[in-house]
Amino acid sequence: MNPEKQFIPLNIAVLVVSDSRTDADDVSGKTLAERATTAGHHITAKTIVPDNIYQIRAVVSDWIASDTVNAILTTGGTGVTGRDGTPEAVEPLLDKVLDGFGETFRMLSYQDIKTSTIQSRALAGVANATYIFCLPGSSGACRTAWDQLIKDQLDYRTRPCNLVQLMPRLLEK
Repeated sequence: MNPEKQFIPLNIAVLVVSDSRTDADDVSGKTLAERATTAGHHITAKTIVPDNIYQIRAVVSDWIASDTVNAILTTGGTGVTGRDGTPEAVEPLLDKVLDGFGETFRMLSYQDIKTSTIQSRALAGVANATYIFCLPGSSGACRTAWDQLIKDQLDYRTRPCNLVQLMPRLLEK
């Protein structure tokens, strides 16, 4: 961390992808929102949608088009079953894929869940200057992703570099 730099709070939207979760029993979305808020960011939206590619894409598209959302955290729908469609919903919307995110997430997850990590299709990218992180639906996966990857990359003070410092240049042509 560079103590000479000021923290820049981002506006973050949280999307829970689930056919069975409600606000009352959602743990993963609440975990992400609490961690982001504790870090100093603002949660500008949080919603739950079923595992439906078009409903996921509609919500994410609205947030990408919004001038007030800097980052989107999705949880759920990244597995390999027939209903898991978050990567298929989000990837066509991305201007750039951050391949290192999924690779690093799976490497970190291996420490906890061993070879089961190959079932994760976690991904991240950027669309219309909005960072998007698609995480598995377990609260453990959300904690791993936030604590060991996303938190520092969404902190302007992180050295040697971070995603926040690149934000002014994301729409360059």
